[in-house]
Amino acid sequence: MRADQDLREVVASVQAVQQYQPPKRGIRSATPEEIQAGLTADVYFVGTQQILHELGLSDEVVTAEIFANHAGVLAGVEEALTMLAPLNVTVDALDEGSMVSAKQVVMRITGQYGVFGLYETALLGILAASSGWATAAHEIVEAAKPVPVVSFGARHVHPAVASVMDRAAMVGGAQGASSILGARQAGEIPSGTMPHALLLMAGDTVKAAQAYDALMPPNAPRVVLVDTFKDEAEEALRVAEALGSKLAAIRLDTPRERGGVTPELVREVRARLSQKGYGHVGIFVSGGLTPARVGPLVEAGVTGFGIGSYIAAASPLDMTMDLKEINGKPVAKRGRIPGLTPSPSLKRRQTGATGD
Repeated sequence: MRADQDLREVVASVQAVQQYQPPKRGIRSATPEEIQAGLTADVYFVGTQQILHELGLSDEVVTAEIFANHAGVLAGVEEALTMLAPLNVTVDALDEGSMVSAKQVVMRITGQYGVFGLYETALLGILAASSGWATAAHEIVEAAKPVPVVSFGARHVHPAVASVMDRAAMVGGAQGASSILGARQAGEIPSGTMPHALLLMAGDTVKAAQAYDALMPPNAPRVVLVDTFKDEAEEALRVAEALGSKLAAIRLDTPRERGGVTPELVREVRARLSQKGYGHVGIFVSGGLTPARVGPLVEAGVTGFGIGSYIAAASPLDMTMDLKEINGKPVAKRGRIPGLTPSPSLKRRQTGATGD
């Protein structure tokens, strides 16, 4: 018996769930196989499947609609469709990256409830979390235009979802991501500069910059952190003199303890670099940035942003799944309108035997 079949036995009944002993491992995140088998479901969906089977209702053909409870950017569609791909269901969905309004249907699933009902928890989680990250990225990308934004949020989330967050950020408009897996899964080269640890270990900004230049691939932009030891403008000039035309940008990440990165600091660094003939050197800024902060920094001369916590800490874009038809008959809970919601923007993604 295959491992995935063994896992499906775990969700065959509430009793089986209670008896299940997961393998001991230090990293707690679910594997793709566990997610696909249904082990991340709310347990009451297991009980529901068990009861419906006993009542002879598991094979009833239903249509479920997933809708957003708030406006935002839709993400996670690709991952949700991957989950549904092995199932004999028909799926209609909006495009990844669509702007959605509150109560708008983002996905419609038709099939036997016993086939897909167990996956409601995972589907909603995938769409809600990814859409929340994509929406936050969109907000800050819009505020930063035309300056590019790179997702630096991997350190703010569990590593199991860092790549999911980075992909969602790029769906929302970010032009790159720092995490290896997140960027490479999106077909991009990971974007990054250097950490303060490198500079502290090297003991000197110019020494670290020269080592970076000597060892990194030619296509890696030379972006050097300049706020570790001395005045930022002074360090920027030292690095520019050492690397010359090879220096793509300096990075400012001045901590809150020293006032953070301000428009005044950016203007000073920009002016001093230009006065010495280093007008080609950009200014990349990171550290606690929000949409309200990036606008004035753009005006001051910033040429790139690394955004971490604002994207990573975004609230999920809450999603709800409702049954709207059972065997073709319109249904709904009280307060909702029975029957399918007019949703002309949905596109057919998967056709099952029970679909039309």
